[in-house]
Order: sequence, then structure tokens, then C-alpha cells
Amino acid sequence: MTQFLRPIVLLLALAGCAGTVPDSNPAVAPGQVDIGRGVGFGDYQSYEAARLQRDADLSGSSASTGPVATPPEGGNMLSGNVISASELRAAGLPSGQSTGLPDSGTVEAAALPAATAPVTPARTSNPGISDEQSFEAVSSRETIESDAERLARNRAQYQVVQPEAVPQRTGAEGPNIVQYALATTNQKGQPIYRRGGLFAERRFAQACATYPSPDLAQQAFLAEGGPERDRLGVDPDGDGFACAWDPAPFRAAQG
Repeated sequence: MTQFLRPIVLLLALAGCAGTVPDSNPAVAPGQVDIGRGVGFGDYQSYEAARLQRDADLSGSSASTGPVATPPEGGNMLSGNVISASELRAAGLPSGQSTGLPDSGTVEAAALPAATAPVTPARTSNPGISDEQSFEAVSSRETIESDAERLARNRAQYQVVQPEAVPQRTGAEGPNIVQYALATTNQKGQPIYRRGGLFAERRFAQACATYPSPDLAQQAFLAEGGPERDRLGVDPDGDGFACAWDPAPFRAAQG
């Protein structure tokens, strides 16, 4: 029996040592509406007075001695949607004359001046962009009959161009260096023809400088009796190729 009573005695001892929880809103009279007392304040009026004094201390001005705004019955200051001019002065804001607010009383929030910046209308269309992908735009100006007429006009203007044969070279364009490259077998720098003469290297450098590309130099070389003869002095080594022209790319293209 003792072992059952010992836990109960311990619980009663602990309950006696526990302190009471403070009531943040004591002594509300019967029938009085509790308007939200908080910890450290007696009622809402005391809270508002302390808050205004704190704002005044922060702004360096004196606290207002005027009446403190009270919340509407059954609500609070936020739901009332009103602004007290005394609160503005206590917070260090300019007087009501410079802000458009009265010196006393309250003002509805809806009475504050609204922004008057010009509003630019949104652009809903751009005439420079085609609207052919818009069903509403196309259906407003096109019909089944107009589509049929446009299709008929397009078919009437349709033309079929027959392919023609590739024109043949007449030979007036000069020697064909591609045909010459495929007809030769020696490599670049491999001499086949005998060359001679004084100052061959100097003549070679001066002659090749007059041609924009080795292809044009090779064409002129063949037109002047090459590769057997080198009247222009563009093939001093006798390989049959003028101004470092190389037939290897043409041979590789043929495979």
C-alpha cells in the first residue's frame, strides 16, 4: 500500500511548489469588452501611450499630449483603416498642412492623393508583323471564295522550267589547268624539262609577283608554250608547274 501512496505524495508536493501563471488581463469588469491587453500594459490606452512615447524618443521630439486614438468597437486600429494626425506628429512627420492632412482628427486612407503618373497604353498589335497565323485576323478579311480565287491566280502564274544541258567550253577561256593536272603524273618539284639561263631565280620571283594566284600563273604558263617551253620564266626547276602551282588537290578530288 505504501508503494502506491508514495508517487501521489510526490505529485502533491511538486504541485505545491509551482508558482501561479500571471494573468495578462486581470479584473475585467462584468460586461466590459476586452480590447486586447498585453503583457506589461494595463490596457490598450496604456499600450498606445507607451508606443507614442517610444516613437517620440526615437525621433527626438516630444510625445503628443492629445487624445490617443481608440480602436473601433469590436476591432483594432488596423481594421479601422484610419490614420491619426497626432500619431503622425508624434512620429516626427511634417504637420498636416504640408502633407495635405488636417492637424487634428483622423482621415480616411482613401482620401490620400493617388499617383498621377501618365499611364502608357499597352501595344496590342504591330503593323509591321504579319498576322497570317491569327485565325481571327485572317477570318475577318478572308473567305472561302477569296481563298479559291487566290489559289487560281497562283496556279495561273506557276511555270515549270525545263532543265538545259550544261554549256560546253569553247576553248576561248584558255588552257584547262584541271585537265592538265589530271594528265600529268610527276610530283611538284620533280624535274622533267630542261631549263637554263642566267638569273633564273630572280626572273622567277619577279614574274610570279605579277599573278594574283598560282592558278592564273599556271594558265598563262600553258598558254605561252608550257610546259615544254618557259618563255615567262615561271618554271625554273622544269617540273612543268608555274609559280609553285600544285596539281595534287585536283588529283585528290578525282579520287
